[in-house]
Amino acid sequence: MDTHSEKYKVRLGMFIAGGLALFIGAIFIIGKQKNLFDPVFKLNTTFYNVSGLQVGNNVRFTGINVGTVDNITIINDSTVRVDMLIKSDVKKFIKSDCEVTIGSEGLIGDKLVVITQGNSSSPLAKEGQHLYSTEPVETDAIMASLQVTAENAEVISQEFAEIMVKVNSGEGTLGKLIQDSTIAENLNQTMANLKKSSKGLDENMEAAKHNILLKGYFNKKKRAAEKKKQEEENKKLEEQKRKGTK
Repeated sequence: MDTHSEKYKVRLGMFIAGGLALFIGAIFIIGKQKNLFDPVFKLNTTFYNVSGLQVGNNVRFTGINVGTVDNITIINDSTVRVDMLIKSDVKKFIKSDCEVTIGSEGLIGDKLVVITQGNSSSPLAKEGQHLYSTEPVETDAIMASLQVTAENAEVISQEFAEIMVKVNSGEGTLGKLIQDSTIAENLNQTMANLKKSSKGLDENMEAAKHNILLKGYFNKKKRAAEKKKQEEENKKLEEQKRKGTK
């Protein structure tokens, strides 16, 4: 190939120009994601465990990405410091009492920092201010809890299945009650006897009302009931009159 030909020089120039354009575009995209070209201010917080958070992960406020994690530093065996770069145009919304926690993009997505909303009457956060944090819930702990719950549910379902097998086999009180027709007939007879007893009691009460010795008691009770009913009706009429005068 003739490296001194005009076509070769044009192709080489186009290749170099294309490479520079891709390089500049990549720098622009990365810089935009990392807030390299936007005015920012710094905030920081501390956690006991950052749960896999990494430098460059997003910072989110009210569901919107407003910055990135700038640095993660281990202070001691129980404290990890997280420095954040936040866009300056969001500064007017972040209060000094906002709290910080660690979330994730979906169930198993990348970790991110979440800043909760503060009190509207609280002062604005200042440059380099420390915000209080809430420790994140570990995914491993959630999975362990779900596993225990699933195991318990399995045990309960097995025991319930065993109980139903015994019931269907006529074992136990409930099984006998369902399977034994004699017990069912006895229950029906018992209910019939109760109905007869209730009917007899009603008849005895009716006879007692007509008894000379008890007639005065029942008449007195009847008059008291009628008097109470009349007082309630009079009270309703008075309320209706009061509403009519208003």
